[in-house]
Amino acid sequence: MAQNRYVVAGGGRVGLQTAENLAEQGHDVVLIESDGERVEELSEAYLGPVIHGDATRPSVLKQADLDNADAIAALTNETGANLAICMEAQQVAPDIRTLARAETRAEQEYDEVVDATLLPQSLGGDHAADMLTGEDIQTLVYPTAELDIIELAVAESASVAGRRLDEIALPEGSLLISPADRKELAGPETVLEATERYILAVESDVVDEVINLFRA
Repeated sequence: MAQNRYVVAGGGRVGLQTAENLAEQGHDVVLIESDGERVEELSEAYLGPVIHGDATRPSVLKQADLDNADAIAALTNETGANLAICMEAQQVAPDIRTLARAETRAEQEYDEVVDATLLPQSLGGDHAADMLTGEDIQTLVYPTAELDIIELAVAESASVAGRRLDEIALPEGSLLISPADRKELAGPETVLEATERYILAVESDVVDEVINLFRA
């Protein structure tokens, strides 16, 4: 896997988990956190660089060297601040990819502000890392706390690749709805082709299990 550089704004649970997952994958990650006490905690919990500052300020973002970053994830607990961080980041580095944590998806204009949106009640730091690195999960409809509608690609090495749906034991609480082109509903005879994408309804407590099934 190629090494990329990511900036994570917000050193709470989701931000820290995202940074740790990206670092474990071999990427270069910089955390930005505005709370001084939390910065001290992060210095013990996280081995990577941590910038103490308000990520909505251009001067702080420039300290993170956005021009050499592949993406920024704004993962504070305030939707407005996260959108502002992403907008400011695009002013500093126009080509940077942006991911914002949001508590609701009621306003469609988010799509015009950021490249992707994370709803952390059901998608945490591990999924944020996947979205940043361009992995095979995409959330299509932002869910209740119990249900996600997601799009997944079948990895070439996955055990489900090349098999009919009625031959696959999907976890209880998950349902394969259709191929990603949405031309037809999936049925028992649907074959899951390697590298193709599929839409699923998944209860939040089995999301990781379903993702792993499509990957390995």
